Amino acid sequence: MPGFRTPLRSLSRAVPLALALTACGGADSGHSPAKGQAKETAPAGVAHQYTVLKAEIAANGGEARAGAYRIGYVVEAAEPWFHSAHGGHGKLVSRAPAKGETHHIEIIPREAKTGRIVPDVPIRLEVVDSKGKAVQAQDLNFYYAEFFHYANNFSIPQAGKYTLRVTLQPPTFLRHGASGEQPALSEKTTATFRNVELKAAS
Repeated sequence: MPGFRTPLRSLSRAVPLALALTACGGADSGHSPAKGQAKETAPAGVAHQYTVLKAEIAANGGEARAGAYRIGYVVEAAEPWFHSAHGGHGKLVSRAPAKGETHHIEIIPREAKTGRIVPDVPIRLEVVDSKGKAVQAQDLNFYYAEFFHYANNFSIPQAGKYTLRVTLQPPTFLRHGASGEQPALSEKTTATFRNVELKAAS
């Protein structure tokens, strides 16, 4: 859509990335492999996911540390997606952006200590204007794309600078751990991104 930067994920060329993993998976923990043990690297698709994510955040978004997370956002033109026309059952059909939808705002929550994108997080995003009024607030959907992310299409009444207020509830997945340990990612977390420019669609 004119007026918006072309998403980097649409580019066909892959950017190489050596993403080191520990034996248990996840980002490099800072521990060196034992002598004579080869250091593992991520599969090409996983490495490419994080390369594209880093580039898109740099070009069309931002990132901040909040609680146990590193939360990124990306702003793009309103986008289509596939969804079930029968409440989660049946054939997936394409949904075009609805009339009035102007922006596709993505939130990417990563576990700060590992860098992994976290699934099953209930996320609500509020777009707040300069007067402190939320012009729109929505729960976000989880999307499969070149990198996993949470997003929705938003209808922004006019171009300008807004605040993005992100609220993450604890993920709904079960957690391994010993009795008495603090369960991982078990706290509600909020992040605020100020002066985010939302350009007019054209």
